[in-house]
Amino acid sequence: MPDGEQQERDQQEPQDTHGRRDTLDALDAPQTDQERRRRRAQFLRELHEAKALRDRVQPRRARAARMRQAMRMRTFRW
Repeated sequence: MPDGEQQERDQQEPQDTHGRRDTLDALDAPQTDQERRRRRAQFLRELHEAKALRDRVQPRRARAARMRQAMRMRTFRW
């Protein structure tokens, strides 16, 4: 293995490890309600976007899912 590649790998690994450590420390730290709500809202936005994308690229499956949901709603008793 050439020395240049080994040096690059040695330089990258500590940065990656340090980044993971920061992430773990951030997860362990108590988060405020505002941060939690902001992260939840971001997650829900991305989830909605992903579902919309899936519906666009698989219209037949999306239609079948809508029909199943409609059937569930019609048979649901209050």
